[in-house]
Amino acid sequence: MTPFPIQEMALPLALSGQDLIGQARTGTGKTLAFGIAMLQSIGKPRKNRKKPRGLVVVPTRELAVQVSEDLVTAAGKLGSRVLTVYGGRAYEPQIEALKAGVDVIVGTPGRLLDLVKQKHLDLSQVTSLVLDEADRMLDLGFLPDIERIFKLIPAERQTMLFSATMPGEIVSLSRKYLNRPTHVRAEHETGEGGETMPPQVRQIVWRTHRMDKIEIVGRLLQADGRGLTMVFCETKRACDMVAEQLDTRGFAVAAVHGDLGQGQREQALRAFRNGKIDVLVATDVAARGIDIDDVTHVVNYDCPTDDKTYVHRIGRTGRAGRTGISVTFVEWEELTRWKMINQMLGLDFAEPVETYSTSPHVYSELSIPEGTKGVLPHANRSRVGLSAERIEDLGETGRTRTRSGNGRRREEREERPTRTPRQRRRTRGGRELADNAPAEKPEVEVVSTKTEETPAIFTADEIQEAAEPKRTRTRRGAASTAIEQALAEAPESPVKSTRSRRAAEESPMESRTAAEQVEEAPVKRTRTRRAAAPEPERAETLIEPASAPVTERQAAPVTERQAPPVVQAPPVVQPAAQSVPAPSFTTPPPPVRQEQERIIPASPFSVIFQSPDLATDDDDIAPSAATERKQQRRQPRGGGGNRRRTG
Repeated sequence: MTPFPIQEMALPLALSGQDLIGQARTGTGKTLAFGIAMLQSIGKPRKNRKKPRGLVVVPTRELAVQVSEDLVTAAGKLGSRVLTVYGGRAYEPQIEALKAGVDVIVGTPGRLLDLVKQKHLDLSQVTSLVLDEADRMLDLGFLPDIERIFKLIPAERQTMLFSATMPGEIVSLSRKYLNRPTHVRAEHETGEGGETMPPQVRQIVWRTHRMDKIEIVGRLLQADGRGLTMVFCETKRACDMVAEQLDTRGFAVAAVHGDLGQGQREQALRAFRNGKIDVLVATDVAARGIDIDDVTHVVNYDCPTDDKTYVHRIGRTGRAGRTGISVTFVEWEELTRWKMINQMLGLDFAEPVETYSTSPHVYSELSIPEGTKGVLPHANRSRVGLSAERIEDLGETGRTRTRSGNGRRREEREERPTRTPRQRRRTRGGRELADNAPAEKPEVEVVSTKTEETPAIFTADEIQEAAEPKRTRTRRGAASTAIEQALAEAPESPVKSTRSRRAAEESPMESRTAAEQVEEAPVKRTRTRRAAAPEPERAETLIEPASAPVTERQAAPVTERQAPPVVQAPPVVQPAAQSVPAPSFTTPPPPVRQEQERIIPASPFSVIFQSPDLATDDDDIAPSAATERKQQRRQPRGGGGNRRRTG
C-alpha cells in the first residue's frame, strides 16, 4: 500500500522525537502517522511496567473507539496494551485494566480527569502525548481540561497535534504547549482558513425549502449506485425528526446524537458498518474522525455553521482514495451564512440553484430514475434494520435514553413485570384473623321496639317545655299513672307521650279516648332516660330488666290549644333520723334551664369613651411653632443690651 503524503512527511519527524503539528485532509491516514511513531518509541510491553507511557486525547467517544481499533491493528506484532477510556461506560472494567497495566491510553478529557481524581490513573510516566482533532481540543470548551492534563504529565515529553483544520489562532495557541514544533501540511490547495478540501468529493449545493427537504432526501436515497449515506442535522430534535420520517418512508435508518446512551450510539454505528442500516442521521458528534467504508453520499440537511464543520462533514465520504458525493441544502435565511463559508473555502457556489423535489436537475445530477417518489418501494426494502443489531450492556453511568426521548427503552418497559393485585388482610387489635374465623357479635345489641319499658314521669318543668318546638329529654319514672294523671289534669295542652308500646296496648280505651279529644299535630320524638335505682327489695318492680334497651322514642298525636297549667310532682320526703333513705317512686326534678342573656353589641357609631374637658376659660391657647420662632427672633441675643435697657 502506498503511504499518503502526511505519513511520508510526518513519520520521520515523529520517530526522531520532535514536536509536530500535522495538517492533512480527512481520510489520509493521520492516525497511523502518529500511532506508529508512538508505538515504536514505547516498545514492547513489560510485566513490571503498569503505568501508561503513551496518551491520545480525542474529543468524541466514537473517535476514541476508532483510534483504539487502529492502534490495536498497528501494534499487532508488538503486543502493546491499548485501553480505551471514555464516558458513558462503567468505571469498573476500566479500573481493572489500569491495575493490570497498560501501555497506551486513548480517551476523552472528562473520563481521564475523573480517573486521575480517583487515583486510579497515573500520568507521571507519559513520554508521548497526541491531541487528535487538535482544533477541537484547544477550543473554548476543552481548553481548561487540556491545560489540566498538560500539568499532570512530565515536561520532558513529545507532543503531536493532528487535525484537518488548523486556523492561525489555534496554531499560535498550540505553541504554548509545544517545544519548537514543526508544522507539516500535506496539501497545497487550501482555503483562506487553512482547510484542505477533499478532491475526490463532488460537491452539490442547492437552495431548498424547509418543508421540501425530506422529500428530496427520500428521492436521493434511491439514486443509482448509492451505498451508505450520512445525513447531518444541526440539532438533536431535527436529527430525531428526520430519522423518524425516513423510517416511515421505508428506509433502514438510525440516529446518533448526544441525547442517546453510549450503548445505543455504538449499536447504531455497528449496524451502519455492518450494512444492517444504510442511512445514518447524526449531529456534528459524528462529523469528526469517523472512518466507515463505502460511504458514497453525505447530505447536509442543515447548512453548516462554519467552514471547518463543512470540511469535516463532507470528509466522511471519499476517504482513502475513494470518491463520493456531498449535497448541501441551504434555506433562504441561511444564504448569508453559506456565502461566508463559500468565500472562506474558495468554492463556486455563491448563488445556489433554487431546487425542489420535482426539479429536473435533481434526477439528472444524482442519477435518480425518472418517476421516483420519496417512499421506498416494498420490493427494495432488503435491509434488516437497527433492531437486528444487539445493544451491548456497557454499564452506563447516566440515565437510559430512548430514540423517541421518553426516558426508557421500549424493551425495558415491555419486560417490566406486572403489578401483583393488592391483598387485604383481616385484623383485629393488630392480630391477623383467619378467613374462616366467625364474626364476633357487636357489643351493642339491637333490641326490638316491642320490649317492655317503664314509663316516665312528667314533671312540671317538662310539661312546660313540651309546648316549645324543641326536642327535650325526659327521664323514666317508676309508674305510668303519673303520666295519665298529668294528661287528665291538662287535657288541652300538647303533651309529649313517652308511654311504651305495651302500656298503650294494655289501655286501648284510654288511648282511643285521648285520640278523640285531640286533633292531629306534628309528631315529636323524645328520649327517655333510665330511672334511678331504688331499694334492692323493690328493684324487681321499679327497675327494668338488663335486656331492656337503653332508650326508646315514642310519638303520640297532640293538638295545639291553650297553655297547660303547671303540674308539680309530689315531693320526695326522706326521714332525717334514718341512715337509709326511704324509697322514692319519682325522680328528682331536673334543673330548670335558664336561657342565657343575649349580648347585644354596641353600635360602632356610638362614643365609647370621651375624655373630660379639663380646660377653663382662663387658660391661654397654646402657641404654634411659627409663633414660638417669631418670639425667639425678637429676643436679643446678648445679655448686655438688656442690662442697659433695664438700667
